[in-house]
Amino acid sequence: MGSNMSLKQWLPLVGLTFSAFVFNTSEFMPIGLLTDIASDLEISEARAGMLISVYAWVVMLLSLPLMLLVYKMEYRKLLLCTLALFIISHVLSAVSTGYAFLMASRIGVACSHAVFWSIASPLAVRIVPEEHRSLALSMIVTGTSIAMIVGLPLGRIIGLHIGWRMAFLSIAIAAFIIFVYLTAVFPKVPSRNTFSLRRLPVLLKNRILIGIYFLALVMATAHYTGYSYIEPFLEQVAGLKESWITFTLVAFGASGILGSILFSRYYDRFPYKFIGTVTVGVAVSLMLLYVSSLNHYTVILLCVCWGMFITAFNVVFQAEIIKHTSKDTTAIAMSVFSGIYNMGIGCGALFGGAVCTYLSFSEIGYVGGILAIAASVYCIKRLLRLLKKDTVRL
Repeated sequence: MGSNMSLKQWLPLVGLTFSAFVFNTSEFMPIGLLTDIASDLEISEARAGMLISVYAWVVMLLSLPLMLLVYKMEYRKLLLCTLALFIISHVLSAVSTGYAFLMASRIGVACSHAVFWSIASPLAVRIVPEEHRSLALSMIVTGTSIAMIVGLPLGRIIGLHIGWRMAFLSIAIAAFIIFVYLTAVFPKVPSRNTFSLRRLPVLLKNRILIGIYFLALVMATAHYTGYSYIEPFLEQVAGLKESWITFTLVAFGASGILGSILFSRYYDRFPYKFIGTVTVGVAVSLMLLYVSSLNHYTVILLCVCWGMFITAFNVVFQAEIIKHTSKDTTAIAMSVFSGIYNMGIGCGALFGGAVCTYLSFSEIGYVGGILAIAASVYCIKRLLRLLKKDTVRL
């Protein structure tokens, strides 16, 4: 598949893949360390969960404004500056002495996240030949999946044995190594700075983009209502031991690679069937979460299916945004997508916290599942029809 790609094209793509790995490891690390952070800072798990919500809301609010500020910057320089902010913020997380300090450092990470995920996918498809776009996107998603396989559980293991602060410091060290690597291999990528702020309202009138954004908001809220509290759910409801919880988180992430492989193999051939299948798959996984927890093996299998579907969901709609926008508007459209998706992450973490506080951990799958069913109905009845009819690129 990559036979026409030179080593010069592969090396920066590998660097972007590892960047996606550290960014996603950092974003979701508090999920695996939630109990440890809450205990150490003497706060409730729901309050610790606000680290996830506030992070996501900062990304939501700043993705578009930050991209409008920096979109004229040459992309290699922008990527390296983003990584530098990411590294500094993680060092601050590692030395934080209280909840407020930790929250402030996480906001710094969120700002770097907002820019990185606005440019990662557009950059990936720009540094490879046209025919390898699906491969490039799959590589970025693979980095995300590896974060769940290795990064999130490894962060949890480090946190359990030598403290959650060392987990954040480890991310800073890994990011610094990637920074040095990208400095050596990443080519200059001029910004397509023809985008005008006056075009933003026109871009946001694109019916397909609005449909994708709405679906992403609802589905992200649904997913993170359950996933934000998956660690205490597996411990308190499913009754898994710590080693099995770590294994389940690994399995969840590993299945994301399968979702990425399925995307690269079937999306181009059966785009609409693929979109419908992965959307419904997330809803079914959430609805069956509690039922599956009655047996250790079924809850692990359920998490494997869930991870596969949500990963495929994420990459397929990034591909659709790239497909339905012009080259000079893709980064801006992707920044809006990132912001809205993170709004869903924040809402999901908040909803999940409310469910855990006022109902019980066992209900998070049902609450998330109801939202995911609504999203699936909208996707099948409305959005898929728009995608089939509309081929406009704005």
